[in-house]
Amino acid sequence: MKITIIYDNETVRDDLVADWGFACLIEAHGRTILFDTGARGNILIGNMKQLNIDPASIDDVVISHAHWDHTGGLSEFLSRNRDVRLFVPASLAIGGGAAKEVIPVKEAAPISEHIYSTGELMGVEQSLAVDTDKGLVVVVGCSHPGVKEILDAAAGYGTLYALVGGLHGFSQFEAVKNLGLICATHCTQHTRQIRTLFSNVFVEGGAGQIIEI
Repeated sequence: MKITIIYDNETVRDDLVADWGFACLIEAHGRTILFDTGARGNILIGNMKQLNIDPASIDDVVISHAHWDHTGGLSEFLSRNRDVRLFVPASLAIGGGAAKEVIPVKEAAPISEHIYSTGELMGVEQSLAVDTDKGLVVVVGCSHPGVKEILDAAAGYGTLYALVGGLHGFSQFEAVKNLGLICATHCTQHTRQIRTLFSNVFVEGGAGQIIEI
């Protein structure tokens, strides 16, 4: 499995643009998935170009929740590739025709072999859980339902290994003490504490960061 952070508040490369928002590319089990689309389409597409990511290579788009900093780049992306399955929370109204197939997600369900949605937790946000040899890698947008709640939902698919994405105001640090990798991005408010407490498994976020598991 490979995760490439495309859009984030910070960047690890000088040739990429940092901006408030989140998007990452997930390559696993023969699928290429764009998870969230950041706030601005020009930045999303520009960073993809610098990272040698062809929009046409993407099979699926997963939107975590309806906030502008995760959906803002969607229309620009779809202008380059509509031949995707678009998985959106059921509360996010996107009409048919936006993509090849628009799939509203309400309940926990697989979206592909070994790749699962937690469902739209608390009616606001879905996360992904990807099965790997080391365990499940959970990818989150902003964690509005709560990190513990998301991890509990993902654990229904197997043993947890990693957490990647925005953790918002998360401070229930006991909930992640057994993880083998933590990459806190975007809206995470307590990055310094998480980095200090879990220094042995912490990976810095930022556009351009690549995580291979």
